[in-house]
Amino acid sequence: MEPENTPPRITAFELDQTREAATKRLVILTIRLLFITFMFAAAILPFIAGLKSSNQSIEDVVVDHLGPLISTIAFAAIVLILDFLTPNKRLSAVLGVYLGLVVGLFAALAVSLLIDLIGDSWDLKRGDIALQYLTLLKLVVGITLCYFSISIVFTTKDNLRLVLPYVEFARKVRGIRPLLVDTSILIDGRIEQLAKSRFLDAPLIITQFVIEELHALSDSKDKTKRERGRRGLSVLATLRNSPHIELTIETSENSMESVDRALIELAQASGYRILTTDSNLQQVGQIEGVTVLNLNDLSLAVRTQAIPGTVMQIEIVRKGESSSQGVGFLPDGTMVVIEDGGDNVGEFVMVEVTNSLQTSAGRMIFANVSI
Repeated sequence: MEPENTPPRITAFELDQTREAATKRLVILTIRLLFITFMFAAAILPFIAGLKSSNQSIEDVVVDHLGPLISTIAFAAIVLILDFLTPNKRLSAVLGVYLGLVVGLFAALAVSLLIDLIGDSWDLKRGDIALQYLTLLKLVVGITLCYFSISIVFTTKDNLRLVLPYVEFARKVRGIRPLLVDTSILIDGRIEQLAKSRFLDAPLIITQFVIEELHALSDSKDKTKRERGRRGLSVLATLRNSPHIELTIETSENSMESVDRALIELAQASGYRILTTDSNLQQVGQIEGVTVLNLNDLSLAVRTQAIPGTVMQIEIVRKGESSSQGVGFLPDGTMVVIEDGGDNVGEFVMVEVTNSLQTSAGRMIFANVSI
């Protein structure tokens, strides 16, 4: 029994995640330091240039360049604050802002030209109050159009797929469609051997919310759940280091309460397939038009077929209901009842299949000792 107060063990995958997070933090810190250095240099250069000029005194240089220096430092501080407040940035958000800003600026330029035409038709002169109001109107309209453009891109990005297929808003899946791996697959563990066999040629995608569910299971107070979570993380670490498959960690946001629902939504949006051992998830996927592959179906498909007349070698492990019968098992766990095999317990014998019976408890095969 594992003591309840035993601290949770760190799996290989969690160790890799910790190292990657530390490396990422170091890179970001270096980039921020370089940004501060360059911004400070840009702010101080006018001072240096002014001091080298013999036409101005030190007081004049300070008065002329103090405002730009403070503005530059304030701008750098605002940029860093925004960077700290948005630690989890997404490429789709950045591209959305850029696209909305470009569209807004073009719209503002068109409106500005129209306002200028109105000002020219009124024959306004420089310094007129009406011209100042028109200039203010152009600024307000420009900012408003940029705001609305960015807002519209974010709120209608799913509808923009057909018009603007840019990165992250609409992915084009070419070739073999990737497989979204469910939590149950990693806990099951058979995918590890399937990957080693090289029969699995489709790219695997593991979402961040699946990893979080495994992590939550590994920290559970229930021993069974804790072991299942640790097994899933261990299998994930093995798959990630496997040279036989292509595996990607997807940082998709999960806005759903259920991981299964999040997987189905992501599969519908991206055209992926789902790999699972959960029959309920498979049924929901069939209802909603998502391709769901159940590993148990593959296991049944490759199960050894025992038709009457098939000769095979099997180990008799115990006696049957009668003393003359022996019982053995196939590699997949199917029970084989061998007539006249009761005297060969513990031995490997050649048997010939006479019949097979499918019951609610599973399949049962009947055979005779082959002479």
